Amino acid sequence: MTMPRVEVLPLMERRRRWSREEKEQIVAASFEPGVTASEVARRAGIHTSQLFRWRKELCERADAAEPRLVPVEIAPPMVVETAAAPEQRPPLRRRRKAGLIEIELKDGHRLRVDREVDAEALRRVLDVLGRR
Repeated sequence: MTMPRVEVLPLMERRRRWSREEKEQIVAASFEPGVTASEVARRAGIHTSQLFRWRKELCERADAAEPRLVPVEIAPPMVVETAAAPEQRPPLRRRRKAGLIEIELKDGHRLRVDREVDAEALRRVLDVLGRR
C-alpha cells in the first residue's frame, strides 16, 4: 500500500500587527457620533468582531486603571406620618389563612387578626381604639 502524494502550498501571511496607538485610534473613530462600527472596521481592513474585541479590551483596561469610589452618607431612617384618612373597603377577596378574624369598629376602622393572636394584647389594642 502506497501513500498518496500530498503537496503543501504556502499561503501568504495575512496577519497584521497593530500597535496600541493604532488600535486606540480605530476604536476612538468607532465611538464618533453618526459612525457605525462596521464602517470603521471596513476602512481599517479588519472584521467588525475584531473592532468590538479591541473596544472591550481597551475599555476594560481603562476602567480597571481608574478606581472609582463614590462618597456615601448614611442618613437616619425617615419617619413618615400619614393623616388618618377614612379607610375605604378593599374589594372582596379570598381569605388566605384559615382562622382570620376581622373586627370592624364603630368609627369605620377594621382590625384583622389571625387565630394565634395574643388575647391580652388584642384586648389592650381594642381598649385604646375604643377611647378615640
